[in-house]
Amino acid sequence: MDESLKLCKEASKDLNLLSNEDIKKCLLNIKDALIKNKEYIINENKKDIEESTGKIKPQMIDRLRLDDKRIKGLCDSIDDLVLLPDYIGEVIEEFKRPNGLVIKKVRVPFGVIAAIFEARPNVCVDIACLSLKTKNACVLKGGKEAINTNKALVNVMQDAIKDIVNKNAITLVDRTDRAATDELITKREYIDLLIPRGSKGLIQYIVMNAKIPFIETGAGNCSLYVESSANQEMALNVALNAKHQRPSVCNSIENLLVDEKIAKEFLPKLENLFSQYNIEIRADSEALKYFKNAKEASDIDFDTEYNDDIISVKVVKDYREAISFINAHSTKHSESIITENEAAKLAFFNEIDSACLYHNASTRFTDGGCFGFGAEIGISTTKQHARGPMGLKEITTYKYLIEGNGQVRE
Repeated sequence: MDESLKLCKEASKDLNLLSNEDIKKCLLNIKDALIKNKEYIINENKKDIEESTGKIKPQMIDRLRLDDKRIKGLCDSIDDLVLLPDYIGEVIEEFKRPNGLVIKKVRVPFGVIAAIFEARPNVCVDIACLSLKTKNACVLKGGKEAINTNKALVNVMQDAIKDIVNKNAITLVDRTDRAATDELITKREYIDLLIPRGSKGLIQYIVMNAKIPFIETGAGNCSLYVESSANQEMALNVALNAKHQRPSVCNSIENLLVDEKIAKEFLPKLENLFSQYNIEIRADSEALKYFKNAKEASDIDFDTEYNDDIISVKVVKDYREAISFINAHSTKHSESIITENEAAKLAFFNEIDSACLYHNASTRFTDGGCFGFGAEIGISTTKQHARGPMGLKEITTYKYLIEGNGQVRE
């Protein structure tokens, strides 16, 4: 591992020498190579799916799958990325001191970004391309479920850029054992920033054990609150989308809170709708009164990221109780309120401590592509320099360039 990380670190220096036009060529070459090698990539992906079927949940198989449509989506994201600004070298701030020194704050790459992720091979392409756009090298370590796909994608991308820059600017750790993760997260001499993407267990393991700077991402125990003044048809539509459109991802909701004033009317409608999509409802004691087939929620259900067609439902007194409940159970990812009450909306926006807050919209929009970032390298749930979907600016840092004419400090 040390040798491959060393090569990646050296490649990061080469990236700094490239022009923006060179970076654009790298990205477009990757897009063309993905299209050209589509059949090879899909065949390798099928190996992973066959190996994982029956061992992981169907929703996780969905995350693992690459097909024509998803590869096209990756290529479309690259096209979007090419059109975004080239931030490296941007003068963020410039000022002159009384002694004549001119100080510039200039945007620069981190250097080497490492990403640890699970059964989502599209992450390979997203992270590699975002990193190249910002002249960062990247180290990619995926889970064992996607190893054949990840190898194929990295081979294709390395081959696509090798005539422009050192191919080790995109490096894959092809060991999938925990020992490889343990080793990787200590390599401070080679890695400048670590981004873990995956389950709550993976994130917490990184939090407790990493020896290099990291950004906590991903875990999504997201909530939707239907306030008493809500347009109920809107609320039902948003709830279905936020839970069922893609239940395996971190921006789908796991908890649904309903104001007690409308619970008797709203919850039977919800059950009728959700039963059509085989969504399992787990309800607290008050909500159970209004359901025919719901299960009773346990103490841990409201803290569980199901990544499945399961939802926990709770009746609350008002928006104050909803806000308190969300702050107590949220992973600080994404929450939404459906309301026509301006005071309730403002309290929700001002008092909930999550990265992304929605009014009358689905949490499924917490995504780099939906935010216009081209793609995302992760969704930060912390309060460091990045929160929410992390695009190009969030994977850069800065340095100060100071020009003088002989000044000395007295």
